[in-house]
Parts: sequence; C-alpha cells; structure tokens
Amino acid sequence: MKANIGIADSHLLGVAKLLNVLLADEFTLYAKTRNYQWNVTGPGFMEMHKFFEGQYEELDEIMDEVAERVRMLGHYSLGSLNAFAKATRLTEGQDESDTRKMIQSLLDDHETIIRMCRNDINTTQDEYKDAGTADFITGVMKSHEKMAWMLRSYLA
Repeated sequence: MKANIGIADSHLLGVAKLLNVLLADEFTLYAKTRNYQWNVTGPGFMEMHKFFEGQYEELDEIMDEVAERVRMLGHYSLGSLNAFAKATRLTEGQDESDTRKMIQSLLDDHETIIRMCRNDINTTQDEYKDAGTADFITGVMKSHEKMAWMLRSYLA
C-alpha cells in the first residue's frame, strides 16, 4: 500500500534512493569493521577485538533502521551484496594487519559518512521536503560522530 504522508511520490522515491545509498555505505563499513574484528592481532588484541565488535553491532542497528525507514516511505530497501557494491560511496579497502591502519581506515569511512549525511540532510529537507527523514539522518550522523570520536581517540 502506498504511503500517504504528505510528501509527493517523486520526493518519496528520491528520499528512498538516497537512503538506499546510505544503506549501502553502512553495509560496506559494517563488512570492513567485521573483517578487522576477525583479523586484528598483536598487543591489545582482546580490547580491539571487543571494540570492533561493539562498532559493528552499532552499525548493524543503523542498517536495520535505514532499511526500515525506506520501507516506511513505501519503497524497497537494497538487500544484496551486488546491490550494495554498486550503490556504496565507500571502498572496501585492503586487508590490513596493522591495528593503527585499521583504525585510520575505519575513521576515514565514518568521517566520509558524516560528510555525506550533512549533505543528505540538506537535500532531504530542502529538495524533498521530508523533515522526518532529515531528522532521522541527523540521528545516523550523530551515531557516526560518536564512533569516529572513539576511533580518533585511539590514534591520539
């Protein structure tokens, strides 16, 4: 059934597309974080193993919320690895064995998502007239800001 929430169909489609790109970014960062959690070694192994686990668990929650937001707007969320790979604005990067490089790579991706969210908030609010999704993306951005701060603290 079509969503009748006071937003033009074309605007709902635009927002859904924007959110699906965000979903692809979240999935890419989730996969990278999970990879690093599985493969971290060296001094501080257990701490970093648990730290990365906490981050990918938070990303899992964000992914679910983004996908559900797309559905609330009456559209379908991406759900395949192929679709995520085509839509993401991030790169998987290379396998790292150095913990500091892992942390820096994750930090770079979180900061990229933060910058993209800032742009997406404006587009969603100004172009698509969807204050609810703009607020939702603001919450996603704030989650990434906190995760980025935690990663940045390891590099200080």
